[in-house]
Amino acid sequence: RRMKQNNDEHVAACVGKALESYFETLDGEKPAAVYEMVIKMVERPMLEVVLKQARGNQTLAAEILGINRNTLRKKLIDHKLIA
Repeated sequence: RRMKQNNDEHVAACVGKALESYFETLDGEKPAAVYEMVIKMVERPMLEVVLKQARGNQTLAAEILGINRNTLRKKLIDHKLIA
């Protein structure tokens, strides 16, 4: 339980740090569509790692992610991880 909490905090800290860096580099420009940008940037590596963990088994990967297999396939196609 403690290990999972540490991992959760680590992921959150990484995302937070990346966002702080993003805002620092804007140099006065107005940020736009930050939510969509973060979801897209986090979603792709998450899908890649989970699919690798599931040894390419999409049904298992969907189960690990807690999403429907059809939803997973759509996301994999959107991210050009499958044809």
